[in-house]
Amino acid sequence: MSLRSTHIDRMRNGSFDTLIIGGGINGAVTAASLAGRGANVALVDRGDFASFTSQASSNLVWGGFKYLENYELWLVFKLCRSRNRLMRAYRDNIKQIGFYAALDEKGPYKPWFAAFGALGYWIIGLFGTNRPRLLSRDDIESEEPAINTKNVAGGIDYYDGILVDNDARFVFNFVRSAIEAGATAANYVEMVSATRSDNKWTATLRCVDTGEEFTTTASTIVNAAGPFVDKTNQQWGLTTEHRIVYSKGIHLVVPRLTTNNHHKVLAFYDDTERLFYVIPMGRRSVIGTTDTRVDTPYTAVDDADIDFLLDQINARMDLPTPLNRHDIIAERSGVRPLVVNAGKGDQKNVDWTKLSRKHAVEVDRSERVVTIFGGKLTDCLNVGEEVAAKIESLGVPLERDLHNWYGEPAKATRKEFFRQARLMRLDDLREKPETEPLSERLWRRYGRRAFAMLEEIRNDPRMAEDIMGSADYLRAELYSAAESEMVTRLEDFMRRRSKIELVVHDDDTNTSAGLREVAEILFGEDADHRLAEYFGGADLVPTAVRNGPTPSDVLA
Repeated sequence: MSLRSTHIDRMRNGSFDTLIIGGGINGAVTAASLAGRGANVALVDRGDFASFTSQASSNLVWGGFKYLENYELWLVFKLCRSRNRLMRAYRDNIKQIGFYAALDEKGPYKPWFAAFGALGYWIIGLFGTNRPRLLSRDDIESEEPAINTKNVAGGIDYYDGILVDNDARFVFNFVRSAIEAGATAANYVEMVSATRSDNKWTATLRCVDTGEEFTTTASTIVNAAGPFVDKTNQQWGLTTEHRIVYSKGIHLVVPRLTTNNHHKVLAFYDDTERLFYVIPMGRRSVIGTTDTRVDTPYTAVDDADIDFLLDQINARMDLPTPLNRHDIIAERSGVRPLVVNAGKGDQKNVDWTKLSRKHAVEVDRSERVVTIFGGKLTDCLNVGEEVAAKIESLGVPLERDLHNWYGEPAKATRKEFFRQARLMRLDDLREKPETEPLSERLWRRYGRRAFAMLEEIRNDPRMAEDIMGSADYLRAELYSAAESEMVTRLEDFMRRRSKIELVVHDDDTNTSAGLREVAEILFGEDADHRLAEYFGGADLVPTAVRNGPTPSDVLA
Protein backbone atom coordinates (compact mmCIF):
# COMPACT_ATOMS: atom_id res chain seq x y z
CA MET A 1 0.00 0.00 0.00
CA SER A 2 1.35 3.47 -0.93
CA LEU A 3 1.98 6.18 1.64
CA ARG A 4 -1.01 8.17 0.39
CA SER A 5 -3.33 5.15 0.48
CA THR A 6 -2.23 4.41 4.03
CA HIS A 7 -3.03 7.94 5.13
CA ILE A 8 -6.41 8.03 3.39
CA ASP A 9 -7.22 4.75 5.11
CA ARG A 10 -6.48 6.42 8.45
CA MET A 11 -8.85 9.25 7.60
CA ARG A 12 -11.79 6.97 6.81
CA ASN A 13 -14.04 7.18 9.87
CA GLY A 14 -11.07 8.60 11.76
CA SER A 15 -11.25 10.99 14.70
CA PHE A 16 -8.78 13.86 15.08
CA ASP A 17 -8.06 16.78 17.34
CA THR A 18 -7.72 19.09 14.32
CA LEU A 19 -8.60 18.84 10.65
CA ILE A 20 -6.61 21.26 8.48
CA ILE A 21 -8.10 22.31 5.15
CA GLY A 22 -5.41 23.46 2.72
CA GLY A 23 -1.88 22.17 2.15
CA GLY A 24 -0.05 25.36 1.21
CA ILE A 25 2.53 26.94 3.49
CA ASN A 26 -0.04 27.88 6.14
CA GLY A 27 -1.61 24.44 6.34
CA ALA A 28 1.72 22.60 6.14
CA VAL A 29 3.38 24.63 8.90
CA THR A 30 0.26 24.35 11.07
CA ALA A 31 0.27 20.56 10.69
CA ALA A 32 3.97 20.41 11.62
CA SER A 33 3.50 22.70 14.61
CA LEU A 34 0.48 20.86 16.02
CA ALA A 35 1.74 17.33 15.35
CA GLY A 36 5.14 18.26 16.77
CA ARG A 37 3.39 19.17 20.01
CA GLY A 38 1.41 15.95 20.26
CA ALA A 39 -1.91 16.78 18.59
CA ASN A 40 -3.70 14.20 16.44
CA VAL A 41 -3.85 16.06 13.12
CA ALA A 42 -5.29 15.44 9.65
CA LEU A 43 -4.25 17.60 6.67
CA VAL A 44 -5.95 17.58 3.26
CA ASP A 45 -5.67 19.58 0.05
CA ARG A 46 -7.90 19.22 -2.99
CA GLY A 47 -4.81 19.49 -5.19
CA ASP A 48 -1.21 18.67 -4.51
CA PHE A 49 0.54 20.21 -1.53
CA ALA A 50 1.67 23.77 -2.37
CA SER A 51 0.00 23.56 -5.78
CA PHE A 52 -1.60 27.01 -5.75
CA THR A 53 -0.30 30.22 -4.17
CA SER A 54 2.66 28.58 -2.43
CA GLN A 55 4.25 27.45 -5.71
CA ALA A 56 4.20 30.94 -7.23
CA SER A 57 6.45 32.90 -4.87
CA SER A 58 9.75 34.58 -5.67
CA ASN A 59 11.60 31.96 -3.56
CA LEU A 60 12.83 34.80 -1.36
CA VAL A 61 12.97 34.87 2.43
CA TRP A 62 13.06 38.54 3.21
CA GLY A 63 12.18 41.16 5.75
CA GLY A 64 10.43 43.39 3.25
CA PHE A 65 12.81 46.23 2.44
CA LYS A 66 10.21 47.72 0.11
CA TYR A 67 7.65 47.86 2.95
CA LEU A 68 9.72 50.67 4.45
CA GLU A 69 8.20 52.85 1.71
CA ASN A 70 4.89 52.57 3.56
CA TYR A 71 6.53 53.08 6.98
CA GLU A 72 5.47 49.61 8.15
CA LEU A 73 8.38 49.45 10.57
CA TRP A 74 6.80 46.93 12.94
CA LEU A 75 5.96 44.57 10.07
CA VAL A 76 9.51 44.87 8.71
CA PHE A 77 10.97 44.18 12.15
CA LYS A 78 8.80 41.06 12.57
CA LEU A 79 9.61 39.79 9.09
CA CYS A 80 13.35 40.41 9.54
CA ARG A 81 13.26 38.52 12.83
CA SER A 82 11.39 35.69 11.09
CA ARG A 83 13.93 35.72 8.24
CA ASN A 84 16.83 35.48 10.69
CA ARG A 85 15.14 32.63 12.51
CA LEU A 86 14.53 30.67 9.31
CA MET A 87 18.09 31.23 8.11
CA ARG A 88 19.42 29.85 11.40
CA ALA A 89 17.07 26.84 11.35
CA TYR A 90 17.60 25.99 7.66
CA ARG A 91 21.26 26.83 7.04
CA ASP A 92 21.51 24.57 3.98
CA ASN A 93 18.09 25.33 2.50
CA ILE A 94 18.07 29.11 2.96
CA LYS A 95 21.13 31.12 2.05
CA GLN A 96 21.95 34.78 2.47
CA ILE A 97 21.90 36.58 -0.86
CA GLY A 98 22.78 40.09 -1.97
CA PHE A 99 20.23 42.41 -3.59
CA TYR A 100 22.07 44.53 -6.13
CA ALA A 101 19.83 47.51 -6.86
CA ALA A 102 20.54 49.92 -9.73
CA LEU A 103 18.72 53.25 -9.29
CA ASP A 104 17.84 55.48 -12.24
CA GLU A 105 18.53 59.20 -12.23
CA LYS A 106 14.78 59.85 -12.54
CA GLY A 107 13.79 57.08 -10.12
CA PRO A 108 11.82 57.60 -6.91
CA TYR A 109 14.90 57.58 -4.62
CA LYS A 110 18.41 58.94 -4.78
CA PRO A 111 21.17 56.37 -4.11
CA TRP A 112 22.25 58.09 -0.87
CA PHE A 113 18.67 58.01 0.43
CA ALA A 114 18.22 54.35 -0.55
CA ALA A 115 21.53 53.55 1.19
CA PHE A 116 20.24 55.28 4.32
CA GLY A 117 17.12 53.10 4.11
CA ALA A 118 19.25 49.97 3.60
CA LEU A 119 21.28 50.84 6.68
CA GLY A 120 18.06 51.26 8.66
CA TYR A 121 16.81 47.95 7.27
CA TRP A 122 20.01 46.25 8.43
CA ILE A 123 19.61 47.74 11.91
CA ILE A 124 15.89 46.87 12.12
CA GLY A 125 16.89 43.37 11.03
CA LEU A 126 19.10 43.08 14.12
CA PHE A 127 22.27 42.89 11.96
CA GLY A 128 21.23 39.42 10.81
CA THR A 129 22.88 39.77 7.38
CA ASN A 130 25.97 41.34 5.86
CA ARG A 131 26.19 45.10 6.05
CA PRO A 132 24.74 47.03 3.07
CA ARG A 133 26.83 49.35 0.92
CA LEU A 134 26.33 52.32 -1.38
CA LEU A 135 27.24 51.76 -5.04
CA SER A 136 28.48 54.34 -7.49
CA ARG A 137 27.72 54.13 -11.18
CA ASP A 138 31.34 53.07 -11.76
CA ASP A 139 30.93 50.27 -9.17
CA ILE A 140 27.94 48.90 -11.04
CA GLU A 141 29.65 49.11 -14.42
CA SER A 142 32.67 47.14 -13.19
CA GLU A 143 30.87 44.64 -10.94
CA GLU A 144 27.93 43.76 -13.20
CA PRO A 145 28.46 44.73 -16.87
CA ALA A 146 25.08 43.24 -17.79
CA ILE A 147 23.33 46.25 -16.24
CA ASN A 148 22.71 49.17 -18.59
CA THR A 149 24.11 52.15 -16.66
CA LYS A 150 23.19 54.84 -19.21
CA ASN A 151 20.58 56.37 -16.90
CA VAL A 152 21.84 54.93 -13.61
CA ALA A 153 22.79 57.35 -10.83
CA GLY A 154 24.15 54.68 -8.47
CA GLY A 155 22.74 51.91 -6.35
CA ILE A 156 22.83 49.87 -3.18
CA ASP A 157 23.82 46.33 -2.23
CA TYR A 158 21.86 44.87 0.71
CA TYR A 159 21.09 41.35 1.90
CA ASP A 160 18.17 38.99 2.53
CA GLY A 161 17.61 35.24 2.12
CA ILE A 162 16.71 32.86 -0.73
CA LEU A 163 15.45 29.29 -0.95
CA VAL A 164 18.11 27.25 -2.72
CA ASP A 165 15.54 24.81 -4.09
CA ASN A 166 11.95 25.85 -4.77
CA ASP A 167 9.13 27.12 -2.60
CA ALA A 168 6.87 24.09 -3.10
CA ARG A 169 9.57 21.70 -1.93
CA PHE A 170 10.13 23.83 1.17
CA VAL A 171 6.40 23.57 1.92
CA PHE A 172 6.46 19.82 1.43
CA ASN A 173 9.26 19.51 3.96
CA PHE A 174 6.80 20.76 6.60
CA VAL A 175 4.31 18.12 5.46
CA ARG A 176 7.03 15.49 5.86
CA SER A 177 7.85 16.83 9.32
CA ALA A 178 4.19 16.59 10.29
CA ILE A 179 3.96 13.01 9.00
CA GLU A 180 7.11 12.02 10.87
CA ALA A 181 5.53 13.45 14.04
CA GLY A 182 2.42 11.29 13.56
CA ALA A 183 0.12 13.48 11.44
CA THR A 184 -2.17 12.05 8.78
CA ALA A 185 -1.95 13.88 5.44
CA ALA A 186 -3.18 13.35 1.89
CA ASN A 187 -3.12 15.41 -1.28
CA TYR A 188 -5.93 15.34 -3.85
CA VAL A 189 -8.53 15.03 -1.12
CA GLU A 190 -11.21 17.72 -1.10
CA MET A 191 -13.74 18.68 1.52
CA VAL A 192 -17.26 18.16 0.19
CA SER A 193 -19.05 19.37 3.32
CA ALA A 194 -18.60 19.80 7.04
CA THR A 195 -21.26 19.95 9.73
CA ARG A 196 -21.01 20.46 13.47
CA SER A 197 -22.96 18.50 16.08
CA ASP A 198 -22.29 16.91 19.48
CA ASN A 199 -19.30 19.25 19.96
CA LYS A 200 -17.41 17.92 16.95
CA TRP A 201 -17.10 18.43 13.21
CA THR A 202 -18.02 15.69 10.76
CA ALA A 203 -16.43 16.27 7.37
CA THR A 204 -17.27 14.47 4.14
CA LEU A 205 -14.11 14.16 2.08
CA ARG A 206 -13.61 13.02 -1.51
CA CYS A 207 -10.54 11.50 -3.10
CA VAL A 208 -10.16 13.59 -6.26
CA ASP A 209 -8.21 10.81 -7.96
CA THR A 210 -10.80 8.03 -7.51
CA GLY A 211 -14.01 9.84 -6.60
CA GLU A 212 -14.42 7.86 -3.37
CA GLU A 213 -16.17 9.75 -0.55
CA PHE A 214 -15.67 9.08 3.15
CA THR A 215 -16.13 10.85 6.47
CA THR A 216 -13.83 11.89 9.26
CA THR A 217 -14.39 13.78 12.50
CA ALA A 218 -12.43 16.43 14.37
CA SER A 219 -12.96 18.57 17.43
CA THR A 220 -11.47 21.65 15.71
CA ILE A 221 -10.88 22.83 12.15
CA VAL A 222 -8.18 25.08 10.74
CA ASN A 223 -9.16 26.91 7.57
CA ALA A 224 -5.82 27.28 5.75
CA ALA A 225 -7.33 27.46 2.27
CA GLY A 226 -5.26 30.47 1.22
CA PRO A 227 -7.14 32.53 -1.37
CA PHE A 228 -10.22 30.36 -0.76
CA VAL A 229 -10.62 30.98 2.99
CA ASP A 230 -13.61 33.31 2.58
CA LYS A 231 -15.53 30.89 0.37
CA THR A 232 -14.78 28.04 2.79
CA ASN A 233 -16.01 30.01 5.79
CA GLN A 234 -19.16 30.96 3.89
CA GLN A 235 -19.86 27.26 3.31
CA TRP A 236 -19.74 26.76 7.07
CA GLY A 237 -21.91 29.81 7.76
CA LEU A 238 -19.14 31.71 9.54
CA THR A 239 -18.61 35.46 9.59
CA THR A 240 -15.16 36.95 10.17
CA GLU A 241 -13.56 40.31 10.90
CA HIS A 242 -11.14 39.93 8.01
CA ARG A 243 -11.37 38.90 4.38
CA ILE A 244 -9.08 38.38 1.39
CA VAL A 245 -8.50 40.45 -1.75
CA TYR A 246 -6.25 39.31 -4.58
CA SER A 247 -3.09 40.68 -6.12
CA LYS A 248 -1.72 38.87 -9.17
CA GLY A 249 2.03 38.40 -9.57
CA ILE A 250 3.92 36.70 -12.39
CA HIS A 251 7.47 35.52 -13.06
CA LEU A 252 9.28 34.57 -16.24
CA VAL A 253 12.12 32.03 -16.21
CA VAL A 254 14.79 32.70 -18.83
CA PRO A 255 18.43 31.74 -19.46
CA ARG A 256 20.88 33.33 -17.02
CA LEU A 257 21.17 37.09 -17.59
CA THR A 258 23.95 38.09 -15.23
CA THR A 259 27.59 38.41 -16.26
CA ASN A 260 29.38 38.37 -12.90
CA ASN A 261 26.83 38.34 -10.08
CA HIS A 262 25.36 34.88 -10.61
CA HIS A 263 24.57 34.64 -6.90
CA LYS A 264 22.92 38.01 -6.39
CA VAL A 265 19.42 39.33 -7.02
CA LEU A 266 19.38 42.32 -9.38
CA ALA A 267 16.78 44.91 -8.41
CA PHE A 268 15.27 47.72 -10.50
CA TYR A 269 12.36 50.13 -10.36
CA ASP A 270 9.98 49.62 -13.27
CA ASP A 271 8.13 52.37 -15.13
CA THR A 272 5.41 52.36 -12.45
CA GLU A 273 8.07 52.90 -9.75
CA ARG A 274 7.59 49.41 -8.35
CA LEU A 275 10.56 47.16 -7.58
CA PHE A 276 11.11 44.10 -9.73
CA TYR A 277 13.94 41.59 -9.66
CA VAL A 278 16.20 39.25 -11.61
CA ILE A 279 16.53 36.27 -9.27
CA PRO A 280 19.10 33.50 -9.75
CA MET A 281 17.83 29.93 -10.10
CA GLY A 282 20.82 27.75 -10.92
CA ARG A 283 21.67 28.29 -14.57
CA ARG A 284 18.48 30.32 -15.05
CA SER A 285 17.21 33.79 -14.12
CA VAL A 286 13.71 34.53 -12.85
CA ILE A 287 12.25 37.94 -13.75
CA GLY A 288 9.41 39.38 -11.68
CA THR A 289 7.17 40.12 -10.10
CA THR A 290 4.13 42.22 -11.02
CA ASP A 291 1.37 43.49 -8.72
CA THR A 292 -2.05 43.64 -10.40
CA ARG A 293 -5.50 43.88 -8.82
CA VAL A 294 -7.67 40.89 -9.80
CA ASP A 295 -11.06 39.64 -8.65
CA THR A 296 -10.39 35.91 -8.92
CA PRO A 297 -7.72 33.60 -7.49
CA TYR A 298 -7.41 31.85 -10.86
CA THR A 299 -4.81 33.63 -12.94
CA ALA A 300 -2.47 33.03 -15.85
CA VAL A 301 0.37 34.87 -17.54
CA ASP A 302 -1.07 36.90 -20.42
CA ASP A 303 0.50 38.78 -23.33
CA ALA A 304 0.38 42.10 -21.50
CA ASP A 305 2.29 40.63 -18.55
CA ILE A 306 5.00 39.21 -20.81
CA ASP A 307 5.34 42.40 -22.87
CA PHE A 308 5.60 44.51 -19.72
CA LEU A 309 8.34 42.46 -18.07
CA LEU A 310 10.33 42.02 -21.27
CA ASP A 311 10.17 45.75 -21.98
CA GLN A 312 11.29 46.58 -18.44
CA ILE A 313 14.22 44.18 -18.37
CA ASN A 314 15.43 45.02 -21.88
CA ALA A 315 15.49 48.72 -20.98
CA ARG A 316 17.58 48.11 -17.86
CA MET A 317 20.05 45.44 -18.92
CA ASP A 318 22.74 45.52 -21.57
CA LEU A 319 22.17 42.08 -23.12
CA PRO A 320 23.86 40.71 -26.26
CA THR A 321 20.39 40.52 -27.81
CA PRO A 322 17.12 41.73 -26.28
CA LEU A 323 15.02 39.10 -24.56
CA ASN A 324 11.98 37.92 -26.49
CA ARG A 325 9.23 35.34 -26.04
CA HIS A 326 11.37 32.55 -27.46
CA ASP A 327 13.76 32.94 -24.52
CA ILE A 328 11.07 32.13 -21.97
CA ILE A 329 11.61 28.69 -20.45
CA ALA A 330 8.73 28.75 -17.96
CA GLU A 331 6.05 31.05 -16.59
CA ARG A 332 4.68 31.39 -13.08
CA SER A 333 1.46 33.12 -12.09
CA GLY A 334 -0.28 33.31 -8.75
CA VAL A 335 -2.17 35.57 -6.38
CA ARG A 336 -1.17 37.16 -3.10
CA PRO A 337 -4.07 36.80 -0.65
CA LEU A 338 -4.01 40.24 1.01
CA VAL A 339 -5.81 40.81 4.30
CA VAL A 340 -8.34 43.64 4.70
CA ASN A 341 -11.04 44.46 7.20
CA ALA A 342 -14.28 42.76 6.19
CA GLY A 343 -16.22 46.00 6.60
CA LYS A 344 -14.07 48.17 4.33
CA GLY A 345 -15.78 47.58 0.99
CA ASP A 346 -14.07 46.47 -2.21
CA GLN A 347 -10.84 48.50 -1.71
CA LYS A 348 -10.91 49.55 -5.37
CA ASN A 349 -9.97 53.15 -4.58
CA VAL A 350 -7.02 52.15 -2.40
CA ASP A 351 -3.41 52.35 -3.66
CA TRP A 352 -3.12 48.65 -4.36
CA THR A 353 0.60 48.27 -3.86
CA LYS A 354 0.36 49.86 -0.40
CA LEU A 355 -1.99 47.29 1.10
CA SER A 356 -0.24 45.58 4.01
CA ARG A 357 1.27 42.13 3.48
CA LYS A 358 0.77 41.05 7.12
CA HIS A 359 -1.29 37.99 8.03
CA ALA A 360 -4.13 37.57 10.52
CA VAL A 361 -5.24 34.53 12.54
CA GLU A 362 -8.87 34.60 13.66
CA VAL A 363 -10.73 32.17 15.93
CA ASP A 364 -14.46 31.40 16.13
CA ARG A 365 -14.76 29.94 19.63
CA SER A 366 -18.37 28.84 19.37
CA GLU A 367 -17.71 26.86 16.17
CA ARG A 368 -14.12 25.94 17.12
CA VAL A 369 -12.66 27.09 13.80
CA VAL A 370 -9.34 28.91 13.30
CA THR A 371 -8.87 30.82 10.02
CA ILE A 372 -5.54 31.99 8.62
CA PHE A 373 -5.74 35.07 6.40
CA GLY A 374 -2.77 35.97 4.19
CA GLY A 375 0.69 34.77 5.15
CA LYS A 376 4.16 34.60 3.63
CA LEU A 377 6.86 31.97 3.43
CA THR A 378 9.07 34.23 5.53
CA ASP A 379 6.54 34.39 8.37
CA CYS A 380 5.58 30.72 8.35
CA LEU A 381 7.00 29.74 11.76
CA ASN A 382 5.06 32.54 13.43
CA VAL A 383 1.88 31.36 11.72
CA GLY A 384 2.44 27.82 13.00
CA GLU A 385 2.96 29.03 16.54
CA GLU A 386 0.02 31.44 16.49
CA VAL A 387 -2.39 28.79 15.23
CA ALA A 388 -1.13 26.30 17.81
CA ALA A 389 -1.86 28.85 20.55
CA LYS A 390 -5.40 29.33 19.22
CA ILE A 391 -6.02 25.58 19.00
CA GLU A 392 -4.72 25.13 22.54
CA SER A 393 -7.06 27.89 23.73
CA LEU A 394 -9.96 25.86 22.30
CA GLY A 395 -9.15 23.02 24.69
CA VAL A 396 -6.90 20.78 22.58
CA PRO A 397 -4.05 19.76 24.90
CA LEU A 398 -0.58 20.38 23.45
CA GLU A 399 2.84 19.48 24.75
CA ARG A 400 5.34 22.21 25.55
CA ASP A 401 6.84 23.70 22.39
CA LEU A 402 10.42 22.45 22.17
CA HIS A 403 10.85 24.06 18.73
CA ASN A 404 11.83 20.68 17.28
CA TRP A 405 9.03 20.57 14.71
CA TYR A 406 11.03 22.68 12.27
CA GLY A 407 14.62 23.05 11.14
CA GLU A 408 17.31 20.81 9.73
CA PRO A 409 18.84 17.81 11.52
CA ALA A 410 21.50 18.30 14.18
CA LYS A 411 25.04 19.34 13.24
CA ALA A 412 26.40 15.95 14.34
CA THR A 413 24.02 14.17 11.95
CA ARG A 414 25.05 16.48 9.13
CA LYS A 415 28.72 15.91 9.88
CA GLU A 416 28.27 12.13 9.77
CA PHE A 417 26.46 12.32 6.42
CA PHE A 418 29.24 14.32 4.82
CA ARG A 419 31.84 11.99 6.33
CA GLN A 420 30.17 8.98 4.71
CA ALA A 421 29.72 10.85 1.42
CA ARG A 422 33.42 11.79 1.41
CA LEU A 423 34.58 8.25 2.16
CA MET A 424 32.57 6.83 -0.74
CA ARG A 425 33.74 9.69 -3.04
CA LEU A 426 30.16 10.64 -3.84
CA ASP A 427 31.04 14.02 -5.35
CA ASP A 428 33.43 12.37 -7.81
CA LEU A 429 30.50 10.62 -9.49
CA ARG A 430 29.56 13.70 -11.51
CA GLU A 431 31.52 16.12 -13.65
CA LYS A 432 28.86 18.57 -14.82
CA PRO A 433 30.03 22.20 -14.94
CA GLU A 434 28.35 24.76 -12.67
CA THR A 435 26.52 22.21 -10.57
CA GLU A 436 26.78 21.85 -6.82
CA PRO A 437 28.35 18.77 -5.22
CA LEU A 438 26.00 15.81 -4.91
CA SER A 439 26.60 15.59 -1.17
CA GLU A 440 25.35 19.14 -0.61
CA ARG A 441 22.30 18.62 -2.78
CA LEU A 442 21.19 15.35 -1.23
CA TRP A 443 21.66 16.59 2.31
CA ARG A 444 19.78 19.84 1.68
CA ARG A 445 16.82 18.16 0.01
CA TYR A 446 16.43 15.09 2.20
CA GLY A 447 18.28 15.47 5.50
CA ARG A 448 18.30 12.17 7.37
CA ARG A 449 16.59 10.39 4.46
CA ALA A 450 19.74 11.03 2.40
CA PHE A 451 21.58 8.29 4.34
CA ALA A 452 19.39 5.69 2.63
CA MET A 453 20.37 7.14 -0.76
CA LEU A 454 24.05 6.74 0.08
CA GLU A 455 23.38 3.07 0.74
CA GLU A 456 21.51 2.70 -2.56
CA ILE A 457 24.42 4.29 -4.42
CA ARG A 458 26.96 2.07 -2.63
CA ASN A 459 24.99 -0.98 -3.70
CA ASP A 460 24.55 0.23 -7.29
CA PRO A 461 26.47 3.28 -8.61
CA ARG A 462 23.85 3.65 -11.36
CA MET A 463 21.59 5.10 -8.67
CA ALA A 464 23.79 8.23 -8.81
CA GLU A 465 23.12 8.81 -12.51
CA ASP A 466 21.01 11.75 -13.69
CA ILE A 467 17.78 10.32 -14.96
CA MET A 468 16.80 13.15 -17.33
CA GLY A 469 20.05 14.66 -18.55
CA SER A 470 19.90 18.38 -17.75
CA ALA A 471 17.29 17.95 -15.03
CA ASP A 472 19.90 17.26 -12.30
CA TYR A 473 17.87 14.54 -10.59
CA LEU A 474 19.36 11.22 -9.58
CA ARG A 475 17.79 7.82 -10.00
CA ALA A 476 18.05 7.31 -6.23
CA GLU A 477 16.02 10.47 -5.67
CA LEU A 478 13.24 9.11 -7.86
CA TYR A 479 12.95 5.90 -5.88
CA SER A 480 12.86 7.91 -2.66
CA ALA A 481 10.16 10.22 -4.03
CA ALA A 482 8.04 7.23 -5.08
CA GLU A 483 8.18 5.84 -1.56
CA SER A 484 7.96 8.87 0.69
CA GLU A 485 6.82 12.01 -1.13
CA MET A 486 3.19 11.20 -2.01
CA VAL A 487 3.67 11.92 -5.73
CA THR A 488 0.21 11.28 -7.17
CA ARG A 489 0.51 12.89 -10.59
CA LEU A 490 3.56 13.45 -12.76
CA GLU A 491 3.20 17.23 -12.40
CA ASP A 492 3.64 16.85 -8.63
CA PHE A 493 7.18 15.66 -9.22
CA MET A 494 8.08 17.76 -12.26
CA ARG A 495 6.82 21.06 -10.82
CA ARG A 496 6.84 20.81 -7.03
CA ARG A 497 8.99 18.02 -5.54
CA SER A 498 11.58 19.09 -8.11
CA LYS A 499 11.84 22.27 -10.19
CA ILE A 500 12.38 20.50 -13.52
CA GLU A 501 9.45 22.27 -15.17
CA LEU A 502 10.91 25.61 -14.14
CA VAL A 503 14.43 25.15 -15.47
CA VAL A 504 14.11 22.68 -18.37
CA HIS A 505 12.47 23.85 -21.58
CA ASP A 506 9.38 21.95 -22.72
CA ASP A 507 11.18 20.94 -25.93
CA ASP A 508 13.88 19.21 -23.87
CA THR A 509 11.31 17.49 -21.67
CA ASN A 510 9.35 16.27 -24.68
CA THR A 511 12.43 14.68 -26.20
CA SER A 512 13.74 13.17 -22.97
CA ALA A 513 13.63 9.39 -23.10
CA GLY A 514 14.35 9.44 -19.37
CA LEU A 515 10.85 10.74 -18.61
CA ARG A 516 9.49 7.27 -19.31
CA GLU A 517 11.74 5.84 -16.62
CA VAL A 518 10.67 8.62 -14.25
CA ALA A 519 7.01 7.68 -14.70
CA GLU A 520 7.74 3.95 -14.33
CA ILE A 521 9.62 4.48 -11.06
CA LEU A 522 6.99 6.81 -9.62
CA PHE A 523 3.83 5.01 -10.75
CA GLY A 524 4.71 1.46 -11.78
CA GLU A 525 1.88 -0.09 -13.76
CA ASP A 526 0.03 3.25 -13.78
CA ALA A 527 2.85 4.99 -15.71
CA ASP A 528 1.04 5.12 -19.08
CA HIS A 529 -2.04 6.69 -17.47
CA ARG A 530 0.02 9.31 -15.66
CA LEU A 531 2.02 10.20 -18.78
CA ALA A 532 -1.20 10.61 -20.76
CA GLU A 533 -2.62 12.76 -17.96
CA TYR A 534 0.50 14.94 -17.93
CA PHE A 535 0.59 15.53 -21.69
CA GLY A 536 -3.19 15.91 -22.09
CA GLY A 537 -3.96 12.59 -23.76
CA ALA A 538 -2.38 9.26 -24.69
CA ASP A 539 -1.98 10.35 -28.30
CA LEU A 540 -0.09 13.48 -27.18
CA VAL A 541 2.69 11.65 -25.34
CA PRO A 542 5.87 12.35 -27.39
CA THR A 543 7.31 9.35 -29.19
CA ALA A 544 10.69 9.74 -27.48
CA VAL A 545 8.97 9.53 -24.09
CA ARG A 546 6.59 6.71 -25.04
CA ASN A 547 9.44 4.57 -26.33
CA GLY A 548 11.95 5.51 -23.66
CA PRO A 549 13.73 2.90 -21.52
CA THR A 550 12.05 1.44 -18.46
CA PRO A 551 13.83 0.82 -15.13
CA SER A 552 14.24 -2.85 -16.02
CA ASP A 553 15.95 -1.84 -19.27
CA VAL A 554 18.36 0.50 -17.51
CA LEU A 555 19.17 -1.69 -14.52
CA ALA A 556 19.23 -5.04 -16.34
